[in-house]
Amino acid sequence: MGVPPSILALFLLFHLLFDHSSGKCPDSFNCGTHGQIRFPLSNSTNCGLYTVQNCTDPVPKLNLERKEVLYDLDTINVSENSIRVNDPNLGDLIRTNGCDVFAYYLVWSLPIRPYISFTISPGLTLFKCTTKSPELDKKQDEYFRGNDSYRGCSGYTVYYKYPYHSSVSSNASFGLNCLPIELPRVSELGSRNASDVFSVLASKFDIRLHVSKACQQCRHKGGQCSRDITRFRCTNKKEVLAGRSRLPLILGIVVSIVGIMGILLFCIIMKKLSKSEYTFFWKKKTENCRNIEAFLKNCGYLSLKRYTYSDIKKITNSFRTKLGQGGFGCVFKGKLENDYLVAVKVLKELKGNGEDFINEVATISRTSHVNIVTLLGFCFEGHHRALIYEFMPGGSLDNLVHDGGSSTYRQLGWDRMYQIAVGIARGLEYLHHSCKTRILHFDIKPHNILLDEDFCPKISDFGLAKLCPQKESIISLTGARGTAGYIAPEVFSRNFGGISHKSDVYSYGMMVLEMVGVRKNISVDVDCTSEIYFPHWVYKRLELDEELGLHGIMDGEANTSARKMIIVGLWCIQTDPSNRPSMRRVVEMLEGSVESLQIPPKPYLSSPSRAPVDSSTTHAMTL
Repeated sequence: MGVPPSILALFLLFHLLFDHSSGKCPDSFNCGTHGQIRFPLSNSTNCGLYTVQNCTDPVPKLNLERKEVLYDLDTINVSENSIRVNDPNLGDLIRTNGCDVFAYYLVWSLPIRPYISFTISPGLTLFKCTTKSPELDKKQDEYFRGNDSYRGCSGYTVYYKYPYHSSVSSNASFGLNCLPIELPRVSELGSRNASDVFSVLASKFDIRLHVSKACQQCRHKGGQCSRDITRFRCTNKKEVLAGRSRLPLILGIVVSIVGIMGILLFCIIMKKLSKSEYTFFWKKKTENCRNIEAFLKNCGYLSLKRYTYSDIKKITNSFRTKLGQGGFGCVFKGKLENDYLVAVKVLKELKGNGEDFINEVATISRTSHVNIVTLLGFCFEGHHRALIYEFMPGGSLDNLVHDGGSSTYRQLGWDRMYQIAVGIARGLEYLHHSCKTRILHFDIKPHNILLDEDFCPKISDFGLAKLCPQKESIISLTGARGTAGYIAPEVFSRNFGGISHKSDVYSYGMMVLEMVGVRKNISVDVDCTSEIYFPHWVYKRLELDEELGLHGIMDGEANTSARKMIIVGLWCIQTDPSNRPSMRRVVEMLEGSVESLQIPPKPYLSSPSRAPVDSSTTHAMTL
């Protein structure tokens, strides 16, 4: 049985990438009579900074990357990190007294690099001064008095003073149209005359190499100083070797492996899709995406700003700060370009036909009310969906109701809790009666009520909402929707009546009673609290005109606010929807006097199984 091609390809790739013996640069190399030569020189362009060529010849060549210039390598002084070289081109110019020598070797003649610098020794500084007028010539002669000069070249005079070397020229020389030139010189004149400029110049000289500390550290760590002429970069040595000498082979292997892995991945995806609702490839999902795009355009909701997924990542700083999580997905804190704080709700994968996303955008885009959270924008890009809301620093009402008990009420005060209840009622009244198209929320609960910095409540999370004409009182639903503990009876069973805006009224009533805190007081008179329908307990207290025994009530005004909330809450949770008040009437009852409120009929529902406080939302519970 033969080895599978994919396994063989992987073996070859790993062998090429991790063969350290073939990829390691040697510490030194042998160069004939010059012996062992070390970094920064090398006999390979992949290992050193500059290369030595033709080591088998009597006179090897040194390449310092000067255009069309190769130096004869004479000697190497390892201790001083210097190299004695001979420049044959320069030697020819000196021997022929050619004026081109003064254009051949300027101070920048050796290559300038961010990882290495050069010093010429011995060197001579000359000044090439352009002659333009007798007055300028006179100024130049005056300035360089005591220096030797050469006037045998047309258009300029060369001044110098053997054996002085100046790495930095005087500023005054530039004002005299003079350019400094750095050329190698002879160490000793002997019988030659210093006034003959060509006698003091030499083609054989020492070059001292100064490697930067960063480059030395790079090599010490096994890297290679890149030959980038503009900035220093440290490149992994194995990458350089593999990239230059084996790139075609590796690219071929990588392409083959990627192709094989792509086929395997495609098969896995198709197998998973065959077991999901997307049975005919991804056709159904694609159709859902097209339907949502058509919905957004046809309904004109593109007036909301649309963001890309990359925008969402930038706004949330790559989803760094999570504010909350639920069945819909996660909420993250974000910041727009103008430093405006926002909450970004990142939704999970599309469910069904994407109804949750459509509901959220369609319903909340129609609203503008102080007690409705503001939608600022959305993202719909492939399978990425997100909604951008105003940031609510007060968090959710759920945190106050279920996290603090009596301390919460002492901290906020009953007046504040009462104002929160009134604000929520006004928001629902707006949705039911003041919008051109009535909006039914179907998931009113403390978790979906957000608070700003002044504890002003705002209704949020319209994923289960439904639009209906104002004149229609009864709507049709294919299944129950909402959260256990807050769902109206008629949503569970049509035997209790038709589904309408009164279903939100029921949820509101249950939430208000929970805000009052009576649910925590059941244990005062009963033993089996898990089987007691808590509105019965509070109703008995009201009926007998007993003390409510609520946390934090210190005066008559607080008792009045709490009593109004309880009476209104009990009216809202009447089993028969027709007996429940509208949200407009709820606002009137809360803002009126407690004396005008009548005790509602006793709720007659038996005790349902109490769901945990953090129960998740039921999106489609069939009957």
